[in-house]
Amino acid sequence: MRVGPLRAGAFRSRLHDPRTAVVIGRWLGTALLLCFLTGLYSHVLQDPPSLLRDRLPSRPVTLYQVTQGLHVISGIAAIPLLGAKLWTVYPRLFEWPPARSVRHALERLGILLLVASMLLELFTGLLNTLQWYVWPFPFRQTHFWLAWLALGGLLLHLAVKAPEIAAHWRRVRPATADRRGFLTAVTASVLAVTAVTAGQTVPVLRRSDLLAPRRPDLGPQGLPVNRTAAAAGTAQPPADWRLRVTGPLRYELTMDELLTMEQHEAELPIACVEGWSATARWSGVRLRDLLARAGAPPTARVRITSLEADGPYRVTEMEAEYARDPLTLLALRVNGAVLAPDHGYPARIIAPGRPGVLQTKWVERLEVIV
Repeated sequence: MRVGPLRAGAFRSRLHDPRTAVVIGRWLGTALLLCFLTGLYSHVLQDPPSLLRDRLPSRPVTLYQVTQGLHVISGIAAIPLLGAKLWTVYPRLFEWPPARSVRHALERLGILLLVASMLLELFTGLLNTLQWYVWPFPFRQTHFWLAWLALGGLLLHLAVKAPEIAAHWRRVRPATADRRGFLTAVTASVLAVTAVTAGQTVPVLRRSDLLAPRRPDLGPQGLPVNRTAAAAGTAQPPADWRLRVTGPLRYELTMDELLTMEQHEAELPIACVEGWSATARWSGVRLRDLLARAGAPPTARVRITSLEADGPYRVTEMEAEYARDPLTLLALRVNGAVLAPDHGYPARIIAPGRPGVLQTKWVERLEVIV
């Protein structure tokens, strides 16, 4: 009954060998580790645990821009690496018998867990960069737990395969021509997908940004837009709009009153979870001045409510480190012009080192949290 890929000698390529698998595995492991750590940092910023809430850094201002850019770059680079790794080892999927011992069964279980979780993780992550959600489950939470499943599968796989990995970690004889060719092709494919996608966050690669879903220099007022005012239902804000600030001292401000306050300018990036980022000159009122007028202590956090009718980020919370940072603004203008509706008119939040989804647009209310 051992026919097709189950028959002995079905796979004849010399590249289906442990040494090639170890070399590709090192590259893939590096990409996955970088992707995991930068993704974990993004998740902590969006949903900070209580122990870290007051320790999140607001500087350098490009911190999230760099980490999330690396997250998406390493995730996309992992796709051809994972394909190469699977091609190298897939004959072992047809080994017979399927489980020869407890150790072998654990090895196969680790491979199943690792491959299934990584394929789903990379597939959903890639579609997230396109904002194309074809599944019924919430992306961020599923992506988070899939990453932990993949990490568990990887650790189990490494534990079981440690002796074989150690035996082939160092090159003991010169590489064959076919192995050099294969590794060169894999390297070229990784560099190619990076070159045509990383320009959405790496300025020097912007000219080759052919397959990335965003051009950071295209959009209203020279900035891209993820969620438009039309989609949020805020294309026409109320004619009597006022900024409402609640705290020990409550007050309201009209746009004219906001404009009479001291205006500050900051050059800050918008960096989104999809991997794109763009820097602009923002001007408006410092958030800490608005909170101080409400009688907020320096350790206060702030809850920010948008005019949009619904959405997962209609209400966000900002930790004290960001709220008291002098670069954090209730922005009224960008690049010298009044905010366009798609960029948050009449007012939006801009703060250093935060994910773009937390830079709330169409701000209606600020609430002091002591």
